Amino acid sequence: MFRWWIDFGYSLENRVVVLDRRRFSLPLLLTLQPTSTPVTNHQYVHRLINLLDPAGNVLLNMNFDQAVRLVASGDPDAVNKIDGQFAICVQDGRDVLMARSIARPMRYFLAKRAEGPCLIVAERMDQLRDQLEKEGLADQFHPSYTRMVPAHHLVRLQLIGCPDPNPEYQRFFAPQRNSLTTDLDQIGAAYIGRLAEECSRWLDQLDPNEPIGVMFSGGVDSGAVLLVMNHLLLARGQASTRLKAFTLSIDGKSSDTEQAKQFLQQTGLEMLWEVLDCSSDDLDWRETVRVIEDYKPLDVQAGTMMLAACREIRKRHPDWRYLIDGDGGDENLKDYPIEENPELTIRSVLSNLMLYQEGWGVHAIKHSLVHSGGQSRGQARSSAPSRLMGFTAFSPFALPRVIEIAEAIPFIELTDWDHQKLYALKGDVVSRGVRLITGVEMPVFNKQRFQHGAIDAAKFKQLFPQHEQDYRQAFLQCWN
Repeated sequence: MFRWWIDFGYSLENRVVVLDRRRFSLPLLLTLQPTSTPVTNHQYVHRLINLLDPAGNVLLNMNFDQAVRLVASGDPDAVNKIDGQFAICVQDGRDVLMARSIARPMRYFLAKRAEGPCLIVAERMDQLRDQLEKEGLADQFHPSYTRMVPAHHLVRLQLIGCPDPNPEYQRFFAPQRNSLTTDLDQIGAAYIGRLAEECSRWLDQLDPNEPIGVMFSGGVDSGAVLLVMNHLLLARGQASTRLKAFTLSIDGKSSDTEQAKQFLQQTGLEMLWEVLDCSSDDLDWRETVRVIEDYKPLDVQAGTMMLAACREIRKRHPDWRYLIDGDGGDENLKDYPIEENPELTIRSVLSNLMLYQEGWGVHAIKHSLVHSGGQSRGQARSSAPSRLMGFTAFSPFALPRVIEIAEAIPFIELTDWDHQKLYALKGDVVSRGVRLITGVEMPVFNKQRFQHGAIDAAKFKQLFPQHEQDYRQAFLQCWN
């Protein structure tokens, strides 16, 4: 009995085990009965294997070393100073601290070894599995044992062995809600103005000769990104043709294509357009399940289209590096049909902080420890395909500084709990903001999802299962 406790790094004195209170959140006192088993010394070793590539971060206001120091401080307010897309893991003795934004995933697996625990941190589940195989610990892996760091939280995990400790979560991003007035011009200018600031910071980091691809459907969010980026380039004295507006069309039957054409004609930007013609024969939702490592139907469907688009861009432009998209715009302005989700009401959507971005929250029963929730989970539909095909993708609407403005919008006052007023709000706010920031009148079309706008409705029904259970089965088969 004594040997077990010593193996796991506890001190022994006068038959009493005392846990070091500087390392543990709760003091614990255990009285042990003496035994005849001899006590032997054992070296307790804990390991961290950090597989995150620092190059995968897009930091807009500091370098990587500065961001690491802020995470290492353990201070949520300090972590909140980091602007950009990031996933950062730092070790401090037996403590491991992890923090990320929405646009970059970070997963971990705590493996058991006789000499002490081994924490593996990576972007993907298959990276965790492959590393366990290298360590001779493949039998321990199961996808349900992996954990996702939830976006906007500083996670502290202690490497103290058996039993595994629960991580400690501290929110580092908590935007103030309802702080803007009901003036839609003011709201639009603040929201699109912040989008432009973040995009400008991103442009500061890029080689001015590098082309930039906009994932463009002609919808409100991708349209705003295109017009803002065009405005910023012109303000820098650079040519608009540095941009390329990529629109996906499956089998030549895409409502997005007609929408995008009208948008570009009305804004005078037809010269930026490139249609990505792909065949439905090349779409494989099961492959997408493997790529995004998830089974949520809407995310698998959108991810399938994103994978097809990225694959076609890579085929046509072998050296292309940078993509920018409008992901996060629907979440920010709460522009999803509530009627399609039986778990939601307009009161839950408008009353909960960042519900669409984070799901029900890290302390809620519905929060998935394996995947997290909301866009924190679903962003893989865009980030995983683009990364697989070798692109550096940027999702400015998903940045905390842009979400901060969105959360400040007084949605309840503006909509009075009315669904239709809520759905109309995004187009109104964004078009006003684009006009005030860029001087361009932005066309606004009816909302449609990426996976519906890129393909004919009948063909879509043929390609994708209707029931989530089919996607779940495919996910589990990935790990057989």
